[in-house]
Amino acid sequence: MKTIRHLSVLACAALAPAAWAGADHYSIDPTHTYVSFETPHIQSISFWRGKFDHTQSGAVLLDKAGHSGNVDIVIDTASIDFGNDKLNEHTRSADFFDVAKYPTAEYKGEIQFEKGKPARVVGELNLHGVTRPVALKIKSFKCIQHPMLKREVCGADAAGEISRSDFGMDKYVDLIGSPKVTLAIQVEALKDEAAAAAPAAQ
Repeated sequence: MKTIRHLSVLACAALAPAAWAGADHYSIDPTHTYVSFETPHIQSISFWRGKFDHTQSGAVLLDKAGHSGNVDIVIDTASIDFGNDKLNEHTRSADFFDVAKYPTAEYKGEIQFEKGKPARVVGELNLHGVTRPVALKIKSFKCIQHPMLKREVCGADAAGEISRSDFGMDKYVDLIGSPKVTLAIQVEALKDEAAAAAPAAQ
């Protein structure tokens, strides 16, 4: 898994234009990065809440001085977890995520700053074989020196809303009453020292 994350970071570095020469490179920590969600139950009488337990890979480029950045996160859709085994099994089926056919979801976006701090991510979500624009509001962002790993680590909490119907998952929408799903993404990413030491792409 470390190899996958490292290759993802190096790929970003190789493709980055000269404008990214001053950017720092980070590998997402899958043990502290989760996508959680909230979706209505029958006629919105209550709400189901769950998360994806496994972030497969991810990389971040962040230029704090230049107030720019981007992010790429790949999620293992089979790791969906509502805390209900039967519901987990059903949502993995062709009625919903169809994980046998679409084993991953990927979010790529540009980090936009406001008043010197990351404020939102404007990007695209590829889910269930469909790609749609999705914007996330960054509710918190902070970088510190990791007390145990002795490397810079940055953390963020972001949220947004999608319509599952936009991604071809409209099973039971009439019964439920709404296709809306609220997403919340918590991210921790470690600064990649090898990528930072590499020469800038020409």
